[in-house]
Amino acid sequence: MDKLIITAAICGAEVTKEINSNVPYTVEEIGREAESAYYAGASIIHLHVREDDGTPTQDIKRFKVCTEEIKERCPDVIIQPSTGGAIGMTNKERLQPIYLDPPPEMATLDCGTMNFGGDEIFVNTENAIIYFAEEMNRLGIKYELECFDKGMIDMVMRLHDKGYIKAPMHFNFVLGVVGGIGATARDLEFLIGSIPKDSTYTVCAIGKHEFPMVSLSIKKGGHARVGFEDNVYLSKGVLAKSNGELVEKVVSIANEFRRDIASPNEARKILGIL
Repeated sequence: MDKLIITAAICGAEVTKEINSNVPYTVEEIGREAESAYYAGASIIHLHVREDDGTPTQDIKRFKVCTEEIKERCPDVIIQPSTGGAIGMTNKERLQPIYLDPPPEMATLDCGTMNFGGDEIFVNTENAIIYFAEEMNRLGIKYELECFDKGMIDMVMRLHDKGYIKAPMHFNFVLGVVGGIGATARDLEFLIGSIPKDSTYTVCAIGKHEFPMVSLSIKKGGHARVGFEDNVYLSKGVLAKSNGELVEKVVSIANEFRRDIASPNEARKILGIL
């Protein structure tokens, strides 16, 4: 069984300081939260960025200064910018962080359209997915394939067969989001059984589902994502003081299952980006 890769999704695009005052907005806060997660055991920082007032942005200049801040604090960490951005952004806006110089080692690639509740629709057409994949291929960026439901895995496999998405593939199963697959052991088993054997996968889940689903992934040989983007609580009613606290809890779970924690360079080898 591979060592455990822990990803920290440190702020996301939706969660606010009104929910947890420790959610980072500023460059310094984002650097601080990345550092706390890194020293707790995270080898990947999944990165959204905000303006100082908390407004989500995909502006390449903001990504640049945030990336530099993180690298100053955590020189060998893998920084994985989101190309999901926020609802309503154009494809051109969303793709900005892949054009950093040098390009990021990894980036996310959302693999289908989602109904996020109410009137919120997160649009990812087939042509958009192909375009994002082609641009990442051109720049040598490893994509993390964001799948909120089984149909998105089917999309990935269809585009793989057409040559757009390259193997070996790394998936992120996002569980418990409104409009997507549930956060149950049955649902996770279904997703795991639907991907190629030479693939790797990470699991994240929303709110109270985070640690039960991450624990199951760890037990089964998958990897783990936690962080304020997905859940702001350390336990029921107890707000996490940092992303590092959430990562520390994953490390303690991994110790129970006797899974060693991957360093950033070990994660690179597991994912095929070294």
